[in-house]
Amino acid sequence: MTKPQILILGNMTKEGVADLIESLREWFETCAEILGVFPHDGFPLDLAAPAKLCIVFGGDGSLLSAGRSLAPLGVPLLGVNMGKLGFLADYDVQHLKKHLAEMLAGQIQPVDRIMLSVLVHGCDGKRVTEPVRLASNDIAISAGDPFRMIDLNVAQGEQHVARYLGDGVVISTPTGSTGYNLSAGGPILDPALDAVAITPIAPHTLSLRPIIVRAEEPILITAIRVNEGTKMVIDGQIPCKLCDGQVVEVRRAEKPLRLIPHPGRDFFQTLSNKLHWGRSPHH
Repeated sequence: MTKPQILILGNMTKEGVADLIESLREWFETCAEILGVFPHDGFPLDLAAPAKLCIVFGGDGSLLSAGRSLAPLGVPLLGVNMGKLGFLADYDVQHLKKHLAEMLAGQIQPVDRIMLSVLVHGCDGKRVTEPVRLASNDIAISAGDPFRMIDLNVAQGEQHVARYLGDGVVISTPTGSTGYNLSAGGPILDPALDAVAITPIAPHTLSLRPIIVRAEEPILITAIRVNEGTKMVIDGQIPCKLCDGQVVEVRRAEKPLRLIPHPGRDFFQTLSNKLHWGRSPHH
């Protein structure tokens, strides 16, 4: 009987990750065929394509990095937390060993999370200066040096949304709503929603507040006036410098991020356990 194929990725710069993976190799081989063991931020996509499952050892950042590469291939990801928070990478080794056979047998189905595709148009509005990139969590535009207020015009489809004057704006998926979006005062979104949050960063008006919009139509952010150090950053990991006149086009990506859920926890339990959401201050 042919064993299911798995890909193993890890944040090899994090202490203990490589040793842990090696200590589990023999156990992995009893239930699956290992296609390879690679760093989370550098692996051959052609080798990853047939994988039934990708197991990522690291933190949420490692899982997001791997997800941007594997989402177009439809490969489900499971995160084993070796970091601090572990909001997305919420398995530990004990639960991995307990549930891996169920995952490989299809008894624990992956859940789909929308992703965003990002395209930056040149200052002439036509020339594309950056390739299309994917975002699992968010796209954040921040003022940067010399930290003067910037001016961004935001539209969705044919509709003008608002002028955002302040330190910038965060465009967040439901998955990313508990990240930068939440820190900037944005709403928490149920991860199953087909929607996007637009949250201003330190807006220069009391009337500008976060909003949630449908994900079907593209969001266009025009840099009316930005600073020399203004950058767009994808998932807190991929920076891109912006200049006056550039347009950032954000769309729902064709393929979703596929994550293996933890069978012992739902979204609200994770919110409570990791972020202490809804708990009494006297708890």
